[in-house]
Amino acid sequence: MAGPADRLLTTVTTLDRPRLVVLILSALAGTAAGLLLPGALAAAVDAVVAGRPSLPEVSWLVVLGVTEIAVVLIGGILTARMTAYATAWLRRELTDRYLALGTRSAFADGDSISRLTSDCTGAGLVASVVVQLGSTTVISGGSVVLLALMDWRLALVFLASIPFGLMLARTHLKNTADDVLTYQEVSGELAARMIDAVAGLRTIAASGTADREAERVLRPLPKLSLAGRGMWRTQARMVWRSGLLLPAAELAVLVAAGFGVMEGRLTVGQVLAALGYVALGMGLVTQIPLLTTLSRARSCAERISEVLASPVPEPGELGVVPGRGTLELRGVTVEGALREVDLLVRGGRFTAVVGRSGAGKSVLVNVLGGLVTPDEGTAVLDGRPLEKLRPYELRAVVGFAFERPALLGATIGDAVGYGSWAGEAAVRGACQSAQVDDLIVRLPDGYRTPLAETPLSGGEAQRIGLARAIAHAPRVLILDDATASLDTVTEAAVEEAIERTLPGRTRVVVTHRAATAARADTVVWLEDGRVRAAGPHAELWKNPAYQAVFTGDAQ
Repeated sequence: MAGPADRLLTTVTTLDRPRLVVLILSALAGTAAGLLLPGALAAAVDAVVAGRPSLPEVSWLVVLGVTEIAVVLIGGILTARMTAYATAWLRRELTDRYLALGTRSAFADGDSISRLTSDCTGAGLVASVVVQLGSTTVISGGSVVLLALMDWRLALVFLASIPFGLMLARTHLKNTADDVLTYQEVSGELAARMIDAVAGLRTIAASGTADREAERVLRPLPKLSLAGRGMWRTQARMVWRSGLLLPAAELAVLVAAGFGVMEGRLTVGQVLAALGYVALGMGLVTQIPLLTTLSRARSCAERISEVLASPVPEPGELGVVPGRGTLELRGVTVEGALREVDLLVRGGRFTAVVGRSGAGKSVLVNVLGGLVTPDEGTAVLDGRPLEKLRPYELRAVVGFAFERPALLGATIGDAVGYGSWAGEAAVRGACQSAQVDDLIVRLPDGYRTPLAETPLSGGEAQRIGLARAIAHAPRVLILDDATASLDTVTEAAVEEAIERTLPGRTRVVVTHRAATAARADTVVWLEDGRVRAAGPHAELWKNPAYQAVFTGDAQ
């Protein structure tokens, strides 16, 4: 029974059917030309040797040669187009699944990039590889038939080499399958480790742990080397064995053909044709590297199928109802972060979330905003469970800004309006609220300045992220440490502008600053994944342990 990888490869093979048909037809034309070429060569040689006019035979030989050249050119162009189309389709499918999985994805960033790049390219080659293998199989079978029609004795001699060729192909495919899959998996692991190291480059340099980090990143390298050496050893064995098999088969057929010439059964031209048919018949052996490519394509498809088979949440069935943005957590548990949290965030209020590092603050606000689905319990917005809401409606009413925002888009204006219907006026208004408009208007092309050409400090990037969240005009605005890089004066100005721009909206802010907590209507104090207390900052401040959250003193 075909597995997920085989079904995926079947789908990829038939994605671009018009080009696939043309590729098959051109392959058939090339196959026919290849099979006719040795016979045409024999006729031309015999005509020259016999002293007969050879123009028709030579002309036919030229036509077949030109046909083969044209088929190679057409096949190369079609292969490139089909591979690009299939690769793009696979990347879209993978990207859609990664986005659907969201924060639930169990795949590391580097491994995901490896699957999106090399694995999609490897699996995208399958259509051309299958057509090439099919064409080679037809040529090999046809050459044996034509050799038998010329002289059945030659065919018998040649057929004696076929079991050795099949055994060689089978052994090669068997020995490379595991090594190819291991190589792909370890490559993904190396990429994941490398991305982690690059993301923490400044920390590594500051701590003087470059050698230790290099050792950690390169730890899977021996396993990668072992798999790579296994692939090359198998390839090397195949090359020298097939290199011996082809001339051995040609020599045996040539000896048999020599006896045929001596007995008058064969002409000199037919001897040349026999050698041509032997070379064509051994095509499956010479094309064994295609089996390695096919094995790699299957390994790539297995890794892609692993992602595509990952379960995603069921699409929501309820719409968001009008409300003030009241959020509630009922018995919420997230393994390793939150434990049986019950919390009510009243609509239209400013709520601050505080706690020591590792207390679970980011996970809490991600659950409140629907980015993380709790392992147990329910998150509710205005009386409706988040997991039952339609995702696009939820994202329209809940906006996020993060400590390190990922800015997407071609220009600064695109980055601010990303994911919303905000026009130029709304984008600029959001930037004014985020205290970043004065920076943008000083750029060479203002809001049309390419994002890639705009160097931003940490605080400037945070304000762009804030502006993006404000531009959505959400019912609930969640700021996950999104003002950490701003000075206290700018932070206060931003909060005042948000209150003025989005009056009556629910705001949930993760903060490490006592001044920010003091401006909040309610403070939620987290400790070890639980809500230790909730209330006004002034009341909580009476507790020395609460003060220690901001002062850093051990309690």
